[in-house]
Amino acid sequence: MKDSYWLLSGLTACLLPAHQGHAQDTKHPNIILIVDDQHRGDALGCAGNPSVKTPNLDALASDGFLFNNAYSASPSSTPGRSGLLTGLSPWHHGMLGYGAMAEHYKYEMPQMLRDQGYLTLGLGKMHWNPQNALHGFHATILDESGRRESPYFISDYHKWFELMAPGKDPNITGLGWNDHGAATYKLPEQLHPTVWTGDIAVSTIEHFDQSKPLFLKISFARPHSPYDPPQRILDEYKDVDIPAPAMGEWSKAIGANVTDPASAPSAAYGNFGVDYAKNTRKHYYAAITFVDEQIGRIIQALKEKGIYDNTLICFVSDHGDMMGDHNHWRKTYAYEGSAAIPFIVKFPKSMETVRQPGEKIENPVELRDLLPTFLDVNGVATPEDMDGSSLVSLVKEEKPQWRRWIDMEHSACYKAKSDWCSLTDGKLKYIWFQCSGEEQLFDLQKDPNEQVELSKNKKYQKQLKELRTAMANHLAERGEEWVKDGQLVVRKASQLYSPNFPEKKK
Repeated sequence: MKDSYWLLSGLTACLLPAHQGHAQDTKHPNIILIVDDQHRGDALGCAGNPSVKTPNLDALASDGFLFNNAYSASPSSTPGRSGLLTGLSPWHHGMLGYGAMAEHYKYEMPQMLRDQGYLTLGLGKMHWNPQNALHGFHATILDESGRRESPYFISDYHKWFELMAPGKDPNITGLGWNDHGAATYKLPEQLHPTVWTGDIAVSTIEHFDQSKPLFLKISFARPHSPYDPPQRILDEYKDVDIPAPAMGEWSKAIGANVTDPASAPSAAYGNFGVDYAKNTRKHYYAAITFVDEQIGRIIQALKEKGIYDNTLICFVSDHGDMMGDHNHWRKTYAYEGSAAIPFIVKFPKSMETVRQPGEKIENPVELRDLLPTFLDVNGVATPEDMDGSSLVSLVKEEKPQWRRWIDMEHSACYKAKSDWCSLTDGKLKYIWFQCSGEEQLFDLQKDPNEQVELSKNKKYQKQLKELRTAMANHLAERGEEWVKDGQLVVRKASQLYSPNFPEKKK
């Protein structure tokens, strides 16, 4: 695949400025934002999971900080990425569930960093609408998981694949984009989109001349299904004890009548048996290890370039993956498998902190907090109407002021009137199903797998009341269709976009 490397090198070289012969302005650290797709928060070795192999991410966490209670506020691809892009909550960026993103927003991460003098490049999966939108990037090189949603659009990965493997089928493994079945990759692994994304990223770093600060977003399309790691990585899991899916009394009846995965390969709810779920999770973990390998290559390239120490590096995902927990598959749910995400931040070595590298931080954080952090390290204050907060205070201050709860929500997706709103601090979680009036409460400290639902438990009524009131306060700005006389209102209809969605204002 030597021809592949030189083709990638030439492509990335064209995107980077010619060497200017002077050193980078050290007031603006390079920022590397690594995002993978559908990576649940507990699927990291450094998060305490002995069954998944993530040595490079574990090493990054030891050089930085793992945020233990990190979430995606609206846990599916486009609304999650909207929060990452804008620094806003779902209601304020306008997407309450899965739909098409707006072409422009008031706040956009690449544009705001470009305004600070950064070279802004995006590699991999963006999931924007239209698909070639830039949002302030100087250039993007795209892998859009086979989606062709804009006229004449073909992703750069698929163009490259046609050149490297003329006439071959990139989807020959036979798994759909939302299937929960699993198989190994049927082509040489150098053709896999995970390797392609890693190759592009490494080549970009190698060609970067440091004439201006770099903001590089590297977005892997995996471990999102299809769960298709190479056989050599799956072999690493041959003797690994894979955890069975979690199950609570409250969830046993959900999807219990859907038992044949062949007849429902992308079902959102289904009980396909423990062996099936563990096999899927094994392939999923192997797909994560495959991504971890590429992240190791990226970190090594930064070190060889001499810019690792004083580069801000962040690793997050847009949402998680239920993996059969509670007979739920895929995402869009308030439960930990879907909403909790990995969240690692390594700050520049020159930044003094009161916390020691390798510490785990318990404050509840969300994707909206990354843009304020990037602004902060450049000496730029967070706009007053931006919902996110800079993570810098959590590592530089002994007693930082921080939010009590993080808010989350998602409109109905797989079944009617399944809309929910949630509050959590990573210790307790309250879920309000606003179209049915149902409530759920979980004690995540005692029950991290959410197997015991506590809303009817007499011992938890004080906490339930507190969280119900907090939810009413959170939703009050939306008007009496949501909250009336201080009480939560059962809504009659689902709502996908809020009045704040940019294209709804036209």
